[in-house]
Amino acid sequence: MSDPLSPPPLQDAMKRIASEVAALHAVDVDAQARFPAETLAALRQARLLSAPLPQAFGGAGCDMRQLAALVATLAQACASSAMVLAMHYIQVACLMRHHGDVPALLAFLHELCERQWLLASITSEVGTYGDTRSSVCAVEAAPEIGRFTLQKSATTASYAQHADALLVTARRDASAAASDQVLVLVRQADYSLLQTTAWDTLGMRGTCSPGFEMAASGPLEYVLPVPYADISALSMVPYAHILWSALWSGIGGGAHARAAASVRAQARKTPGSTPPAATALAELTVQLQAMREHWRSLAQAFDALVEQGRDAAALAGMGWSLKLNNLKIASSEQAPKIVHAALQIIGVQGYKNDGPYSVGRHYRDALSASLMVSNDRIAAKNASMLLVFKDD
Repeated sequence: MSDPLSPPPLQDAMKRIASEVAALHAVDVDAQARFPAETLAALRQARLLSAPLPQAFGGAGCDMRQLAALVATLAQACASSAMVLAMHYIQVACLMRHHGDVPALLAFLHELCERQWLLASITSEVGTYGDTRSSVCAVEAAPEIGRFTLQKSATTASYAQHADALLVTARRDASAAASDQVLVLVRQADYSLLQTTAWDTLGMRGTCSPGFEMAASGPLEYVLPVPYADISALSMVPYAHILWSALWSGIGGGAHARAAASVRAQARKTPGSTPPAATALAELTVQLQAMREHWRSLAQAFDALVEQGRDAAALAGMGWSLKLNNLKIASSEQAPKIVHAALQIIGVQGYKNDGPYSVGRHYRDALSASLMVSNDRIAAKNASMLLVFKDD
């Protein structure tokens, strides 16, 4: 399960957590649609929740490639746990890269690192029809007391009941356009959640993402100073598409590992001969490697842009938007295909839910990939960009 891209101590810790904690509880997390509390406790203890933060904050300073490798490792054991971690890393990155040197936000990041807090987000909203780049709700500021209030009806809010703080999208104020959004930090003590829908899904059941009515307040300093349009383009989208793609390759890797174990078991029964399924396994390995190299190459390119200080200009352009969108579409469509191919290799033992070769959970979890920010919506955006974009 290891990946050489992450720092050895962190990758070793993640490998251990994946095999000894996440894998142990994954079946029950899925069956009960419950939060993977044991895995999150282990991640906290290993200080993996602060991995993206610079060492100046007490974090590990992991870059995109390293974070993606950690997520992929965990996803091989429990995709729900990995999705919680990936979404947490996305939120940390947004706050880390766009705090604007606001003292209150800097203090929060130090506390997050010290206490290993879990961040969640609420970007969906009733009435926006899946468009996260528009909001109905608005920040209501009270400058005379230096505070704001905010109410939002969310269609989904991943693991919000288990988070220590939320990042919430909203219109800048009541007179702002739907697309004139800000990102607002709200701490657990400053918001209430009233659940409005259930979370009984086909897959990713442990992410616990029902709808909520949220009511929140907080200091005005917790409204991030950078427009959400910039945060989305420079951080939210690249971190989401790369980390999610790594996660989906991890699901594929978990299914591949079970297919490989099945083929090896067949080989032991007939020493000296190669099982017929071994050829299909070799072909599946090629597909999985290609999927992994796709997200790794974009993660490496992203890290190079950041290191060179060119990320703001590059990520705002159509070229990078198309690359990231294409990665998301390709990875989300490839993941269930890889799990399906693994199922064909394993046979009926992979179809049964109660055996060591079962890939039912992998299959169901992978099917969510194309629905997370609909591929149809992304393809439509790509189509409009390609009308004017020229790739030099």
